[in-house]
Amino acid sequence: MTYADILSFALVATLLTLTPGPNGVLIARTVPGSGRLAGFANIAGFVTAFGLHGALSVLGISVLLVQSAQAFMVVKLLGAGYLIWIGVKALRAAFAADPQAGTPPPPRRRSLRAAYAEGVLTNALNPKVSMFYLAAFPQFIAPGETPVAGAFLLVALHAGIVAAWFGTLTMMFARLARATRSGAFRRWVNGITGLAFVGFGAKLATYRPNL
Repeated sequence: MTYADILSFALVATLLTLTPGPNGVLIARTVPGSGRLAGFANIAGFVTAFGLHGALSVLGISVLLVQSAQAFMVVKLLGAGYLIWIGVKALRAAFAADPQAGTPPPPRRRSLRAAYAEGVLTNALNPKVSMFYLAAFPQFIAPGETPVAGAFLLVALHAGIVAAWFGTLTMMFARLARATRSGAFRRWVNGITGLAFVGFGAKLATYRPNL
């Protein structure tokens, strides 16, 4: 694998990371209510899930998953259901206003373990991540190279890009701590993120891979 290959993959992975998706929405929902450390726990979950998808892709299990319509459907629907469930919870929080104060009640802070689990599940149940790796590995790993070492190098690079980008977002949201204490702001964040998660879930549920 040449430096040009690595830089090309980094560019593709960066563009994919910057594309709006459930990870960014999860960070935007977690940090205002649970703090910076919970946001970093989300990111640790992202990285863990990418490692899992990378390992499954290297072992060939993801190929079987993509080629098996029933297995792909099960994983896809589980992931879609999980995203929609998060979205519904956020929407309920947005409309759970205190009738006397006119603002939603203070959010319950997530434990680091819960935030980490949300980060893992948001990505582990998304078969698109495995499909990305399955498409990327043959493009950037030359014949004759050790495929396992090259594949995990690309996965580690992708995880590093994700950690850097969402770490920056986490710090940005943490700096807006004063604004996030506003009941109106929390209502707005819960409403927007709830709709976004429901939308991502519905999109995943109707997704059909091009095989």
